Amino acid sequence: MSGLTGRTALVTGASRGIGQAIATRLAAQGAMVVVHFGTDKEGAAATVDEIEGAGGTAFAVGAELGMPDDVETLFAGVEAGLAGRPLDILVNNAAAAPAGPLGATTRAEFDHLFAVNVRAPYFIIQRALPLLPDGGRIITISSVATRMANPTQTSFAMTKGAVETMSMTLANQLGIRGITVNAVAPGATRTATNGSSFEAPGLAEFVAGTTALNRLGGPDDVADVVAFLASDAARWITGQVIDASGGLFLGPRA
Repeated sequence: MSGLTGRTALVTGASRGIGQAIATRLAAQGAMVVVHFGTDKEGAAATVDEIEGAGGTAFAVGAELGMPDDVETLFAGVEAGLAGRPLDILVNNAAAAPAGPLGATTRAEFDHLFAVNVRAPYFIIQRALPLLPDGGRIITISSVATRMANPTQTSFAMTKGAVETMSMTLANQLGIRGITVNAVAPGATRTATNGSSFEAPGLAEFVAGTTALNRLGGPDDVADVVAFLASDAARWITGQVIDASGGLFLGPRA
């Protein structure tokens, strides 16, 4: 029997990349997975097809985060698909990409970043709490941008710092119910979506050279960490930020 058999999971932004890898990994462990997508309906359908093709169970729900009534739209689909079952695992993965350096970021871009990366996961958790049983799991994807000074990602790093603080405080609040709340912070992770950004001559080699484990990460590297936190084996871990970067920018390498 797989470790998550009989449980349900919602993964936001699961139509591609890290979210898709998380959804398929949780399904492989036996969970029924709600595959959320914003605009990529075909990608979400492909995620569901991959899960079902491997013998798992999943369904897709569309809701564009950062828009009015986004959480209500999301949970109308979630609750219809769950049909009265609880939601055991919530993974807040969906996020807007960095908007640029301080001098280039517009107010609209800044507001959009916070709407998708901070407001949405906060109110998704609020809405999910009545569905989460005691012993449930809440996992939010952060970023190593919170511990690095990257001028091109200031506003993005601010949003991820916010969800790390949210995770710590909610862990303290919800621990009485046995609900664990953690964040996972990926580093340089090559996906099908961002792969072209690593094609600049020497870039992939440079980033690998600043990573303790000497390579770029992949979606499965992050998904395995999330699956562990969702499992019973992680029952005594809460309020933490788990670095899943392979040791990006830890310091000079001898």
